[in-house]
Amino acid sequence: MRLGVLRYGDLSEQSRTGAYPRVNTSYRMSQSRSLILVTNDDGIRAPGIVALAAALEALGEAWVFAPDRQQSAVSHSVSLHRPLRVHEIGERWFMVDGTPVDCVMLAVRDLLPRRPALVLSGINNGANLGDDVTYSGTVAGAYEGMLLGVPSIAVSDVSYAPVHLETAARIAVKLGTEVLERGLPADTVLNVNVPDAGYEDLKGIVHTSMGRRHYEDAIIRREDPRGQSYYWIGGTLPDQEAAPGTDIEAIAHGKVSVTPLHRDVTNYESLKQFASWEFKL
Repeated sequence: MRLGVLRYGDLSEQSRTGAYPRVNTSYRMSQSRSLILVTNDDGIRAPGIVALAAALEALGEAWVFAPDRQQSAVSHSVSLHRPLRVHEIGERWFMVDGTPVDCVMLAVRDLLPRRPALVLSGINNGANLGDDVTYSGTVAGAYEGMLLGVPSIAVSDVSYAPVHLETAARIAVKLGTEVLERGLPADTVLNVNVPDAGYEDLKGIVHTSMGRRHYEDAIIRREDPRGQSYYWIGGTLPDQEAAPGTDIEAIAHGKVSVTPLHRDVTNYESLKQFASWEFKL
């Protein structure tokens, strides 16, 4: 096994001594247990990924590769113009100074001891419903797993201050078990949203389509002490359409939504319309 990473060891010990222990490449791995890659976009210290990785140990051998900081809304960004560094902060826990997609690429293509059977991204703080999937680093982490040929699931708790992460973790294990047994259709990734409620209070679990969310983000202009302008992009929570059969409707009724997303985003209906156009060079 080869792990070209810097090992942190105990973070408090490192902060006292300024020294890093040597990298440990002697983990004993069970070839009979499924290797599960775990990532997120809230950062490696987020409670959601801790809860997810712990729960997944019942299903397989969880290996965590996650960003060193908040990476929400980075979508499918890849760090092409600077080197990436990977730090080992615990057994099978690796911190990457990059995006969720960077984490999955590095892990699957180079750093994991064997190919993962499953990629889980989350548990995200806040919903990834409807048009959120366009922006979401959580969904992108799972999407990259799919592009690399690994069955992948993105999991979000719909609260921005969740108190029932154990519920989303339990749902992740149940779906992960199904995916390991049954597989997924080709070029498909699952986007899962879970109400922030006790497991016994869930109203069900349903397969859904994407709903619509409408953002009206304000562009907030400020001026620094040197008179130079800078900007914040932000705004209120989006309006949304809880159309029948959508992820938004499911969450509104206290149900877990499971939305299969496809690699091919072609609008086939529009191809029929364009067939009547006369394209000329």
